Amino acid sequence: VQVVESGGGLVQAGGSLRLSCASSGFRFDDYAIDWFRQAPGKEREGVACISSRRRSAYYVDSVKGRFTVSADNAKNTVYLQMNNLKPEDTAVYYCATHRIARSICTGVPDDYDYWGQGTQVTVSS
Repeated sequence: VQVVESGGGLVQAGGSLRLSCASSGFRFDDYAIDWFRQAPGKEREGVACISSRRRSAYYVDSVKGRFTVSADNAKNTVYLQMNNLKPEDTAVYYCATHRIARSICTGVPDDYDYWGQGTQVTVSS
């Protein structure tokens, strides 16, 4: 099982980025994919999650209305479209998934078994 993030970078406040999480080694549609982020000195937090079978999406309050999570099953890839970025969105962003199929989105890092290496997002003011 492998998940690999890409798409991070430096952007000005108000700008946009799209992160990608390319997956392999498992039946993609059967697994929830969660996006987490971790800023320096802070705990890792769940940001957005798309459920197995892609029926639902969940967001932390601080990104609702600005971030959108979506999936392309043909490419085994989940995207995180981030609009109206703010300096407080600066963090390393990770995607993660479970070992067990059809596990639910929880936003709790300890519930996830497979992680990517992370991609840095920096928002300047």
